[in-house]
Amino acid sequence: MPATADEWLAARGAELDRRLKGFARRLRRGELEGVELRDGRLHVSPVKAATPPEADALADRIDAMLPRTRITEVMHEVSRATGFAAAFTNLRTGERCDNENALLATILADASNLGLTRMAAASQGVTRDQLIWTADAYIRPETYKAALARIINAHHALPIAAIWGDGSTSSSDGQFFRSAKRGDAAGEINARYGHDPGLSFYTHLSDQHGPYHIKVMSATSHEAPYVLDGLVHHGTQLNIGTHYTDTGGASDHVFILCPMLGFRYCPRLRDLPDRKLACIEPASNYKDLQPLLGQRVKADVVREHWDEAIRLFASLKAGTVAPSTMLKKLAAYRRQNQLDVALQELGRIERTLFMLDWLESPELRRRCHAGLNKSEQRHFLAQVICTFKQGRIADRGMEAQQFRASGLNLVIAAIVYWNSTYIADAVAHLRATGEVVPAALLAHTTPLSWEHIGLSGDFLWDRAAATAASRRPLNLGHAKAAA
Repeated sequence: MPATADEWLAARGAELDRRLKGFARRLRRGELEGVELRDGRLHVSPVKAATPPEADALADRIDAMLPRTRITEVMHEVSRATGFAAAFTNLRTGERCDNENALLATILADASNLGLTRMAAASQGVTRDQLIWTADAYIRPETYKAALARIINAHHALPIAAIWGDGSTSSSDGQFFRSAKRGDAAGEINARYGHDPGLSFYTHLSDQHGPYHIKVMSATSHEAPYVLDGLVHHGTQLNIGTHYTDTGGASDHVFILCPMLGFRYCPRLRDLPDRKLACIEPASNYKDLQPLLGQRVKADVVREHWDEAIRLFASLKAGTVAPSTMLKKLAAYRRQNQLDVALQELGRIERTLFMLDWLESPELRRRCHAGLNKSEQRHFLAQVICTFKQGRIADRGMEAQQFRASGLNLVIAAIVYWNSTYIADAVAHLRATGEVVPAALLAHTTPLSWEHIGLSGDFLWDRAAATAASRRPLNLGHAKAAA
């Protein structure tokens, strides 16, 4: 970071001036694909799906080849392969849990929303007392985080994961879950989701489909403050450089905080044509863009509060405070806080540069759309797993709700890892038989499928543990039928 605001404003101002003039020139000549100015308003054509039909056919064939299994077997096999169970240590002694069946059943009870009592009743090999003891001694936010990191790191190291991405981009999105009945303190009503109270699980997902962070948030809260929490504090080996969100995760504050902390922020803005571009130079310098320009950046406010902004960036980078906590604190002041205003002005500059990137690059629009589609696929799997009590999160305490979210995210990560290893087996089998399987088509497959996994019924933990050491044969009979 430069020592003074003038240095930063001079460099950024020159870049912004160059980009605005170049954009105006290209817009006037009609050189922007899918973008035009009509009646003083931008019109941006939606991006088209880029999945070829042969990619869908290949994905269906590979899905049909995956072995039929049960979630208990998936959990045991992934535990043996990644060692994530060792991350759950005893609160008092620091030792790992010696009852793997009870530990995995406790995690699944959180993920499925079944609860410990009903999980014990539906399980063979564990008792209710064992589950209660395991939950009290081993289940904590830090153990869930450490276990998830082990799965994500192990998945990142798989050669097949590179087919979907290199772990340098990710996306995040919130998913609504209904909570306790109206009048209870477990949730709030957001008219967007109907008349039932609820809460949201805000999840970060890598380009390799690994869900590397999750946070419980109020259904009425803005998603933007939580975007940076996952990027800064995920604790995995992923080296995230670019992050995608939808409109709900966007704010001018996030636009400036992301680049200051080393991330490129690329939201898909639903209302992009209605957002005004910012400029540091006088608006009269950009006559062709007059309908698109908003207020000039308040450079004097930026200069006055530059040192405070630098201290804030340093505190966030060092982990002194969570980004969501700081952003909510700034927004909670009764009168508008001047540091908050300075951050907003800085963010307007970064948002304008991003909007110019977005309007000038159809490829960026396609990449962002593809990244957010992966989050939607993850939401579908979450809905399938968290089905008990009709998917209603009845816990009233934030810690218990976070346990539900963390268990759900860990089980999804385990499924992603398990599916990925068998997708690799399926690809190896196809290539061994002489079939050409292009990597470009494999990129459209996903390890978030679940039709071959039994997620409910009786949970036979002893039997699952006994078979966890061996690889399962591919389901070649179904693959031939699909072909």
